[in-house]
Amino acid sequence: MKSKIIIIEDVKEMSDLVSMYIENAGYEALPCETAEIALEKLSGGYIPDLVLLDLNLPGMSGLEFLKRFREEYKATIPVIIVSARDADEDIIAGLGYGADDFVPKPFSPKVLVARVQAKLARQAATEASVEETLSFGPYILYCNSCVLKRGPEKISLSAKEYEVLEFLVRNAGRPLSPELIYNSVWKNQYGDYTAIAVYVQRLRKKIEDDPSQPKYISTVFGKGYNFDRNPVREPDDKNA
Repeated sequence: MKSKIIIIEDVKEMSDLVSMYIENAGYEALPCETAEIALEKLSGGYIPDLVLLDLNLPGMSGLEFLKRFREEYKATIPVIIVSARDADEDIIAGLGYGADDFVPKPFSPKVLVARVQAKLARQAATEASVEETLSFGPYILYCNSCVLKRGPEKISLSAKEYEVLEFLVRNAGRPLSPELIYNSVWKNQYGDYTAIAVYVQRLRKKIEDDPSQPKYISTVFGKGYNFDRNPVREPDDKNA
């Protein structure tokens, strides 16, 4: 899943330009003309990985937004101020309210994208160092934030898909019955155990190179499922 970046900029030409460069770099851009629109998106459940914020905005100012953002949402999400207001007091105020960087206008879009990439990479490294992680193959599970990544790419998982996967990874190397998985993840002794097969199929489609020949989540006849964190493919006889 692409990293999400909110661009709070009231000048459409500038917003469109930044959005184009952000998307060309492989990220998801969400332009917002005002701080109020950005707050509506946040209150609706949209959680960005980074915020690009202008200070001179109609209605709520950039600094007012930043103060509220830091009070109400995840404090570790990087915020880069992009503004023509580059006086020392503006920079100091922005950093004081919790901004991570300040880019004065005019700016090079390529340089701005490079700063975004650096912030996101540093953020990922920081999160990995302070929270529990589980790895298998090229994947990493970030247990505190309930995120699955393959390199820098986020793999989209529902809450229950993540919980099933984490349980499988934590219990890798031994067969797990559908009943055990269901009872452990749903915390319920009574339910439709066939749901586990559905979730396993969904996970295979997202993590297996070939879901029809799974190497991570294998079926053990009569016992359930076995997770292999570091599978080794046996060569085909015809290619040996």
